[in-house]
This record gives sequence, structure tokens and C-alpha cells, in this order.
Amino acid sequence: MKLRGFLLTIISTFLLTSPSLAASIKSPTFDSNRSHLESTRDFKFLLTNFPSKVTIQKSFIPQLNQPDIFTNINNSSLFGGTIPLGKEIPELKSQVRALMTHYSFLKPGMFFLDIETGNYLNIDGEKVFPAASTIKYPILIALFEQVDAGNIKLDDKLVMRRDLVASGSGDLQYKRAGIKLSVMETVNKMITISDNTASNMIIDRLGGKAKLNQRFHTWGLKNTVIRNMLGDFKGTNTTSPADLVRLSALVDQHKLISESSQFQVLDVLRHCHNNKLLAAGVGKGGSIAHKTGDIGFLVGDAGIISLPNGKHYLAGIFVIRPHDDERGREFVRQVSRIVYQYLDRPKLSQEY
Repeated sequence: MKLRGFLLTIISTFLLTSPSLAASIKSPTFDSNRSHLESTRDFKFLLTNFPSKVTIQKSFIPQLNQPDIFTNINNSSLFGGTIPLGKEIPELKSQVRALMTHYSFLKPGMFFLDIETGNYLNIDGEKVFPAASTIKYPILIALFEQVDAGNIKLDDKLVMRRDLVASGSGDLQYKRAGIKLSVMETVNKMITISDNTASNMIIDRLGGKAKLNQRFHTWGLKNTVIRNMLGDFKGTNTTSPADLVRLSALVDQHKLISESSQFQVLDVLRHCHNNKLLAAGVGKGGSIAHKTGDIGFLVGDAGIISLPNGKHYLAGIFVIRPHDDERGREFVRQVSRIVYQYLDRPKLSQEY
């Protein structure tokens, strides 16, 4: 019996290391593009079907490390690869639809997600819109991703080159070329006062548009693309309400940046100066970390909203409007108020 066990051990080791065996097995189990979780499940199947007395060498057992976050991000069963999606909220949707009848000249798209339940409001949430300055939100996260990787330090100095100076929002355009700012100073200007020159300096430091677009795609953002440096007054850079909510979900669930970086990111976003959109609908005791955008024919806003009871939800909204029509902003404010008041109700009164 001992000799039989010894022979089985030698045979099993040969089979596992034999190239002919690998070539003969063409199932998706051995496809390198499959997820780590699937590979582990398939490996357990192999163990189950090998003779019970065969000894598998330890070196052949796959390491059960934490699965790569980007495998999770592309998991279609989870929103953003992180949050199990619940049900759409019919009462909330009917209220917003009713509001939309009074603003029929506007073309909105929105996505709101209750983190606690996974329930959501979706009205053209996957529709592609000009990103305007909301594109600075994913740029911010990409920067802190590099900070966590040790490739950038927040006290590093950036030079404001003449080719990066941009008109539109911000005050750096009025400074002389060649001045130096720390990364943190530049980031604060990019978000709080939506400085276009500061944004271009950060894009440049991160390696340019193509590298950023690659990061956005890897995160699972389907519609978020930088095509031109800022300011992008024609609206060629794009995103969608759902994309920006996906980004917020990844940030909220600690999937892209460290806890310390998340703390700094949310602090910067809470100091966004524009309080005329989603922020105007946040009730007493609530708070919002967000980034707005406005290019005349469009306004948008996206971020993370916290309720006084500790709950929070994610928001993304865009509205195409007649140029500079204040009613576009008013619509966003009213939608924000409707969603906030609904989600701030006691849980027992919320029936989906």
C-alpha cells in the first residue's frame, strides 16, 4: 500500500507539471484571463476529483491572496464592482418625473444610489454628457492613487508653464508663468475654485490625457474620457451620471485609494465653493463632498452626501439647458431636495 501511494504521488506530480496535460485541457478554468476567484474554485474541483491518497506538492497550490480590486470592479453583478444593486425606488422616480414635466425644455440625466440598501434612482444615468468641470473629480482620485503608490508627494512643486495656462474659472491664469505651487495647493485650486490652469498642471503631472483615460477605463468608468485639456468649453470631454457614482462608490468602499488619502480627498471635495446645485438641496445637519461643472449649455454635479443619522448616498446629475438658463440650476436643486428628504425619512416609512 505504501508503494502504491508513493507511485500515485510521482504520477500526480508528473501530470500537474506536464505540458501535454496543460495543452490537453482547454477549458476556461485554465484561461489566464479568468478571475482569481474562478481559478481558485476550479482548483478546488481538481482537488475533489483527484484520488484521495494523492499528495499535492505545496508549491502547486495557488496563493489565495486578496483578489485584485480591478477584477472586482469589472464584476457585472455589483454596481461599480463594490455595491450589490438593490431595487429602483418607484416613489422617488415618480416625484422626479413629475418635476420634469415642469421643466420639459431641459434634458437631464441622473443616478442616485443609497449605499445602505443598494436601492437607486436612475433616469438616463448611463447617458453620455459633456463632463465640464466634473472631470476634475476622477483626475483628483487618479492623483491620490499615485500619491499612495509613492510616485507623487503632496509637497512636490509643480511649475505653471505657459502652455498649461487656461481661461475660464480660476485665478492662476492671472499669475505669471513659471511660478511654482505644491501639488496640494494645485489640487485645492482645481477642486475648490475649479481652476482650469491648476487642472492642466495636474493632468500634465499624471502623464497626460491618454494615461488618465486608461486609468478611468481600468476603474470601470464606461463613458469618462478626456479629449482636450481644460477649459473644455465645447464639452468634448465626457462622462455620465452613473460613471461618477461608480467613482464615488469605489472611493467610499476604499477600492482605489487609502484611508488617509480618502480623508484628504473628501476634505477637499467638501470645500467646493459652488453650492448652487446639489449642495443647495442638502438639509440641515447633512453634508456633501462633491464637484460641480458648468459650461453654459450644461450644468452637472456629483459626489457623496451624508445624512445626520450617519447614512450616506451617492449622486450624479447633468442637465442640458438653454445657455446660462438659471432654471437648469433650479431643477438640480429641486431634485437634490426631493432625494435628500426622501432618504432622510425613517427607514420604516420607505417602501420601495
